[in-house]
Amino acid sequence: MEQYAIKGGTPLVGEVEIGGAKNAALPILAAAIMTDDTVHVDNVPDVRDVNVLLDAMQSIGVIVKREERHKVTINAAGISSLVVDDDNIRRIRASYYLIGAMLGKYKNAEVTLPGGCDIGCRGIDQHIKGFRALGANVSLEHGMIITKTEKLSGAHIYMDLVSVGATINVMMAASMAEGKTIIENAAKEPHVVDVANFLNSMGANIKGAGTDVIRIKGVSKFHGTDYTIIPDQIEAGTFMFAAAITHGDVTVKNVIPKHLESISAKLNEIGCEVMEEDDCVRVVASKPLHHTHVKTLPYPGFPTDMQPQITVALGLASGTSIVTESIFENRFKYVDELTRMGADIKVESSTAIIDGVKRYTGADITAPDLRAGAALVLAMLAADGFSTIDEIKYIQRGYEDFHLKLKKLGAEIELVESEKDVTRFKMKIV
Repeated sequence: MEQYAIKGGTPLVGEVEIGGAKNAALPILAAAIMTDDTVHVDNVPDVRDVNVLLDAMQSIGVIVKREERHKVTINAAGISSLVVDDDNIRRIRASYYLIGAMLGKYKNAEVTLPGGCDIGCRGIDQHIKGFRALGANVSLEHGMIITKTEKLSGAHIYMDLVSVGATINVMMAASMAEGKTIIENAAKEPHVVDVANFLNSMGANIKGAGTDVIRIKGVSKFHGTDYTIIPDQIEAGTFMFAAAITHGDVTVKNVIPKHLESISAKLNEIGCEVMEEDDCVRVVASKPLHHTHVKTLPYPGFPTDMQPQITVALGLASGTSIVTESIFENRFKYVDELTRMGADIKVESSTAIIDGVKRYTGADITAPDLRAGAALVLAMLAADGFSTIDEIKYIQRGYEDFHLKLKKLGAEIELVESEKDVTRFKMKIV
């Protein structure tokens, strides 16, 4: 089983290049099947979730070619099945984007129920509500979501809660419905905007993405396009907090600083220097960290996907901090692992009360999910002594070359597969 072996205590220093946004790539690649023409997508992250989705698309007859590591060409003219029931696709949340894409184009889709990280209830009720409002019949049978209709018609849809997935999925289907659709209480995340821009580049008529009201005029046909995915806001934020946690100096390149404002603001609050340029952000943590309070919120609030990273940082800050999770109820599962490293954190319902400690100590721990796994790696990089972390398949779902990028910044980290590898790593470091 693959693990990361880590020797902590080295400040991270240098530059790191951020890849394409996983949370934009997944729906964009799914939406590429909505035309029979060829679609070229650049800045595609080479991560496990993306590769699983592409494999599932190939299984139904989509031609997928990786022209380069980060450039994918897709042609869906020869789709042979509207049933997606692949064992691997069950493991990722993004499988549901194929429903909106196929429902929009073919008015029919059968897709296995989605999986992904176990961080709490992420029901698809808002997706179903939106599809039904557009005129689709939706049923759940034998672990599959089955959607069918003779035609889709525009509708006025109010989302009961802000949902990125439902906003994107309904937006995709509505872009090929007859008439006008209005989505109110829509999610405003950067990747929602990116998907809307991609659909528009194929001929859709979508306005208002990035606000809480999206207006869509349905079209009957899409055409091919060349498109470049935005940088990954969460990968960027993770490396920004890597600088804070290890008291380093890291320049995060190929980013859109506007997308990182809530992250930058919290780093400033806890005592880091954050310097922005056109497409990069530098974080310097030369002073002790201060306590603060943070609550996760939909964009432009502090991202739930950054909650474990800031908790790890606040675990090393002076004073008492409070982190409130308002999106997913199971997002504090990693706290037990962090406590084994010496953190002083008490979780009460959706709130973590953090009393800062002077240091973490190395331990052998397990990654419980994608973002928490990455955050625990950052804790290990700041800890005294050696650590290992297993179940890194979660981290590989959303971070490309994570350990290699950390090594480039000076981290003492190695990908290992056995106890012998761990022993060799320790001997090499000593």
